[in-house]
Amino acid sequence: MADWVRVAPAADCPPGQLLGAFVSGRKIALANIDGAYYAIEDECTHQEFPLSDGEIEGTDVVCMYHGARFDVRTGRAKALPAIRPVRTFPVEIRDGDVYVDIG
Repeated sequence: MADWVRVAPAADCPPGQLLGAFVSGRKIALANIDGAYYAIEDECTHQEFPLSDGEIEGTDVVCMYHGARFDVRTGRAKALPAIRPVRTFPVEIRDGDVYVDIG
């Protein structure tokens, strides 16, 4: 069942940036890649550090603490030390706001 929740104004996450948010008890990282928004769990699966502190390279989020990489489109872990994926969430833009389905 869908559970769409407003996360932030789209303007708060400009292209090439990450934005961490706490939504309905979940840590979410928004990524804006050339105007396309993605949402992933905001916690590296290697250690419990926020991915929103990292950087975007292409379609990857790079954890600033140990260099783990995750594809923001699929959540797939792409570089050690992480081996487990992060959860991804569907995203919609409505009236200039980013909504995420946390269901």
